[in-house]
Amino acid sequence: MPVAFRAQGLAWAGAALLAVSCGGGEPQAVPALVFNEAAWTPPLEKDIPNDSLGASIKRGLYLLRFTPESLPQYATSSLRCTSCHQNDGLKASAAPLTGSHARFPKYMSRSGAVISLGDRVNYCFTRSLAGNAIPVGSREMTDILAYFAFISKDVPVGTKIAGSEGIISMKDTLVGDIARGEQLYASKTCVTCHGPEGKGAGPIPALWGPTSYSIGASMAREERAASFIMHNMPQTQPGSLSPQEAFDLAAFINSHPRPDSPGKEFDWPMGGAPKDVPYKTNGHEAYRPPASLVTRANPQGALVPNPPVVGRASTQK
Repeated sequence: MPVAFRAQGLAWAGAALLAVSCGGGEPQAVPALVFNEAAWTPPLEKDIPNDSLGASIKRGLYLLRFTPESLPQYATSSLRCTSCHQNDGLKASAAPLTGSHARFPKYMSRSGAVISLGDRVNYCFTRSLAGNAIPVGSREMTDILAYFAFISKDVPVGTKIAGSEGIISMKDTLVGDIARGEQLYASKTCVTCHGPEGKGAGPIPALWGPTSYSIGASMAREERAASFIMHNMPQTQPGSLSPQEAFDLAAFINSHPRPDSPGKEFDWPMGGAPKDVPYKTNGHEAYRPPASLVTRANPQGALVPNPPVVGRASTQK
């Protein structure tokens, strides 16, 4: 613990004891440290320290930028981390990673369990990247988490900052029209980058087909995809689409074949799946499932099991 922090903590404790000894009654609650989000900015690549930790942080950043090139056995689709987490995970409207290090472990209703940040990373690899889980103790996972810690600097534990829940929720949940979405796809420059068959090219990801995101990804939900589209697409004019246009495009894109997500039937084990989840799970019927699913080459590698239970005490009710 830093000396200055210890001294500050001792000063608070001493003040509380002094209040009691002087007849002040119960100790006064220590004021919570206030996080000024408006004044906070995440550190940038230029701020990475030039030491061993900095080398790990930089490797983690480059893994986000060049995921399939760096981890071809694990990121087997055409997507990379920055396909969704744009601007190196710093863009508030594109599932930002800033502050993520301060929000885990946390309960995830889709898993029905408290998960670590490493597990959350692997959900991205197995679902959004339609790939395989990275060993949690690997150097690559440590490097990714080091970068997350770096861009979460000074964010207090448990703090939710702008965009911290991932893709921004839409105020209105609409129903997309697939036919209108097909027309919009051709007329709103989507086809220029992603191609008429949605295959993408180079760093531009596929929107459907065997190298796109899986049915278990958040983007496979109509509302999640619509929100991302409306706030970030087209990249030449983000925010130019109406909510209905975004839903229409999401419906069209998600109607196409895409990779399966092994184990998806066990999602939301306590029930409560959002209504637009495109596959059947506990108490939920599939909402507008895609035309077909592509079988995964390594189904076992695409599973992220809940944290194992070890020790006798944890088995007691």
